Amino acid sequence: MVCRSSVATLIVHSIPIMSTSSASNYNPQDGKVISHLRTFADQAFSRTAGAPLVSGNKVRLLRDSTENYPAWLEAIHSAKTRIHFENYIIRADEIGHEFAAALSAKAREGVCVRLIYDWFGSLSGSWHGFWDALRHQGIEVRCFNPPRIDSPFSWLSRDHRKMLSVDSRIAFVTGLCVDKHWAGNPARGIEPWRDTGVGIEGPAVLDVEQAFAAMWATLGAPIPPEEVLAHDPVSEKGEVALRVVPSMPNIAGLYRLDQLVAAIARRSIWLADAYFVGTTPYVEALKSAALDGVDVRLLVPMASDVPGIRAISRSGFRGLLESGVRIFEWNGPMMHAKTAVADGRWSRIGSTNLNLSSWIGNWELDVVAEDEGFSQEMEQMFLNDLTRSTEIILKEKRRVQPASPQPETASRQRAGKGSAGRAATGVIRIGNAVGAAITNHRTLGPAEAKIMFGVACFLLLVTVVIVLWPRILEYPVAAVGAWLAISLLIRAYRLRHRRDE
Repeated sequence: MVCRSSVATLIVHSIPIMSTSSASNYNPQDGKVISHLRTFADQAFSRTAGAPLVSGNKVRLLRDSTENYPAWLEAIHSAKTRIHFENYIIRADEIGHEFAAALSAKAREGVCVRLIYDWFGSLSGSWHGFWDALRHQGIEVRCFNPPRIDSPFSWLSRDHRKMLSVDSRIAFVTGLCVDKHWAGNPARGIEPWRDTGVGIEGPAVLDVEQAFAAMWATLGAPIPPEEVLAHDPVSEKGEVALRVVPSMPNIAGLYRLDQLVAAIARRSIWLADAYFVGTTPYVEALKSAALDGVDVRLLVPMASDVPGIRAISRSGFRGLLESGVRIFEWNGPMMHAKTAVADGRWSRIGSTNLNLSSWIGNWELDVVAEDEGFSQEMEQMFLNDLTRSTEIILKEKRRVQPASPQPETASRQRAGKGSAGRAATGVIRIGNAVGAAITNHRTLGPAEAKIMFGVACFLLLVTVVIVLWPRILEYPVAAVGAWLAISLLIRAYRLRHRRDE
């Protein structure tokens, strides 16, 4: 069910078919030319993303937990044979227990329930007994990347995916975790976190399940082949063509795809991202598009669950604003969505943030839809979000600041804690800023002054501690060194043992 369609239309509308000098020799509407461009387009996007375009799907746009959680639970309650559930954060709070009860009930009915959670993401708020209780109910539970003696820094790579599939019939790919912060508290006037997901019915469901099966196999025995191949081909349910893009460390399929779209878009690129720390190549692609007349907009949270991430993101705003990129900050509680829509033809929803931690370091899962009708829904949702946002502009000596006063709402002050692992993405921005200050290889802006001041104070504090209490540093360094040495010895032993077999 591989389709060469909508993305080809995007490229046909985005890339000049021929030069002016040769226009008299060719008809731009010639069927052979269009067919050739569509073949090229599908090949370019498939190779870039590492995922085929699959047609015949019904896609439902789901906003916030008020639409996502009920749809997930309805699918779980309807399960007949299997449920595959994978999420970065599953908390043992009221929301987590609601899903645990639903999954346990299906497991007791004989439905095969498999669940993957990330050790680091679920570290705060979920205890060992919570997972043991699920296993006791018959659920197969696997933990991604807990600390290991033989791999001290493996925990830096996370399973950041959020997906659910039921009976090879329906699947969900989303940015939402299982946590009360996404649900909010209406009784106390606390709104849910802003997030977006998508429900899929049709042939692409199998691609979502294959992504889960690949992750499941990395954590232990794979799903039996007879089970994977047992179901009949999924019939078409709609007209939407999409790609399921399962990213993994160092593959960067979605990173390459995001850059390709930024390079070929001609009308608009509208982005929403929770932890924006764009790389230089991607930022330059957005700037070039804006300078070329493309309507580039970026929506980010005003209040973040990761301390300092707002300042780190803002340190990169000046160059974008100077190029004509419009930037908005969400006025409500935490904005956790990761979405994109370009030229009203191409849309992306999933777990990948616009930073190297997501693009390069984590296991992620996104859906790239190539359908005008669905993209129009995405555009309208983005415009609705802008009505609750404050635009950031350059004023007074080109300083970055809001275009209007920022509302101090109670919900904004209660950002809470969520994907705290995103704090690591700030290291990239801090490193770039500090490196630029030391080497003087690029001009720094006023927004980066806070980073310089914070790093300077931290270095002074570390220096004072080392001078006055040197043993405070000795013990941690010795412990890390011993840990690394032990891990290398274990790996050397295993490699030698493997060679001897």
